[in-house]
Amino acid sequence: MARVTVEDCVDKVPNRFELVLLAAHRARSIADGSSVTVPVNADKNPVIALREIAERTIPPEDMRESLIHSIQKNVEVDEPEAVAAPLLPPERRAPVLGRDDQSSDSVVDVMTEEQLLRGLESMTPTEPSANGGPNGGPRERDRDRGR
Repeated sequence: MARVTVEDCVDKVPNRFELVLLAAHRARSIADGSSVTVPVNADKNPVIALREIAERTIPPEDMRESLIHSIQKNVEVDEPEAVAAPLLPPERRAPVLGRDDQSSDSVVDVMTEEQLLRGLESMTPTEPSANGGPNGGPRERDRDRGR
């Protein structure tokens, strides 16, 4: 059999870039152990993949779906519909904080940005080097050593 060229496959997959992607993906799946649908004839995996595309033993649409599925990072999960799981009646539902009895909610203090900043500044510890530290500043240490 003659070597398969891209020209043999372009009429099956018109976009050459997509053809390369599909053939490369199929060659990788053959290398991973997927069954081959054409005679091997001591050909390498990319040639086998191109021959499968040229002979239409695997539909290009199936190869395209397989490629897309292999690239996807997030798999869509069907959420249950509202009719599948009806809501509990209100008398059987657990109370939701902040949405149940408004009279039992506690009052939240309101603080301005300036008040918050002043409060944070009063909590900030001073650095030891700013006050001379536990051993004093550099001049006091020199004095203690007798210099």
